[in-house]
Amino acid sequence: MQLCSPMLPVGAYAYSQGLEFAVSSDWVNDDNTTLLWIKGLLGSSLTNLDVPLLSRLHKAWSTGDKKSVLYWNDYLCASRDSRELREEEKQMAHALARLLGDLGISEAVEWRENSRTCFLTLFSLGTSYWRIPINEASWGYLWMWAENQVLSAIKLVPLGQTTGQKILSSVIEIIPELVATGLSLEDEEMGYTAPGQGIASALHETQYTRLFRS
Repeated sequence: MQLCSPMLPVGAYAYSQGLEFAVSSDWVNDDNTTLLWIKGLLGSSLTNLDVPLLSRLHKAWSTGDKKSVLYWNDYLCASRDSRELREEEKQMAHALARLLGDLGISEAVEWRENSRTCFLTLFSLGTSYWRIPINEASWGYLWMWAENQVLSAIKLVPLGQTTGQKILSSVIEIIPELVATGLSLEDEEMGYTAPGQGIASALHETQYTRLFRS
C-alpha cells in the first residue's frame, strides 16, 4: 500500500504518458474513450512488458542476482520508445531510489545516479525487500498506473471525480486477469505493443502548451 500510494514522493503526477497529446488530438475526449485508452494500454503494453519484467526483476532481487537485475533494467529502458518516457522512468526511479535508501534499503543507493535506472527496477526492489508476493505487487503496480492515468484524464478531458471512480471500478475488474496473463509470458513473448502511445509521447515533447512534464 505504501509503494502504491499517491503520496509516494516520486513525481508520477507530473507525467501523462502521452495522454495529454491524445486529448489535444481528440483521440480521447470523454469517459468512454478515456476508458478505452486506459484499458488498451493495460491490456497491451503493461500486460506484455511491465508485468513480466516486474516478475523477473522481483525474482532477481530476491535471489541476489545483480546481473539479471541490470539486464532486465536495460531491457525495459530500451523498450521505452520516446525520450519523454525514458526521462519519466529515470526521474521517478531516482526519486524512489532516494526514498528506499532513506527507508533503510541499502541496495537502492547505488541506483540514485544511474542514467538508465527504471522505476520498475526500484519498485521491484521494494516489493522484494518487503516480501510482497509477485501477484500482489503486480496488482498494485497496475492499479497505481491506472490511478495516475485517471487523475490525468480528470484534468485534461476533463472528467468529473465520480466518472473517474467509475473508470477505476471497471479497471479493478480486469487487473487480476491481466496479471495472470503477464506472469505467464515466456521471455520471447514479452514486448512493447502500444506504438500509438509512443507516438503520442514523442509528439507531446513539442506540443505548444502542456500541463504535464515533457
